[in-house]
Amino acid sequence: MPVLPHHNVYTRLGVSLIHGVGVFAIRPIPAGTMIFEGDEAEIIWVNKADLKDLSPAELKLYEFGLVRGDSVACPKSFNNLTPGWFVNHNENDPNLIYDSEQYCYFAARDIAVGEELTANYQSYSDNII
Repeated sequence: MPVLPHHNVYTRLGVSLIHGVGVFAIRPIPAGTMIFEGDEAEIIWVNKADLKDLSPAELKLYEFGLVRGDSVACPKSFNNLTPGWFVNHNENDPNLIYDSEQYCYFAARDIAVGEELTANYQSYSDNII
């Protein structure tokens, strides 16, 4: 049997009670699992100073980014937003850990079907834009 596109896919997007759109488990996810395996969209770093003349709608796109100092990591094109960019913030009880070197999420604990995946943004990103 061929490997189908759903292989190693653990999530889908849905309506979040936390904020707008969120990421939800479609199958049990064991602790330590790399959540978005195969997401190979190129990430670039943009200088915040280059964003000063953007419209409010354009600037809002950069809220998806990972902020470090004067730079924001984001997809090479916002047309390439994959589910990982929709993980919502949870300061008190996140079920994901972010690996800042590999730019990927791992399950911090077992995650049940239907559970929203969350991360503590403060553990890997500076303040929002």
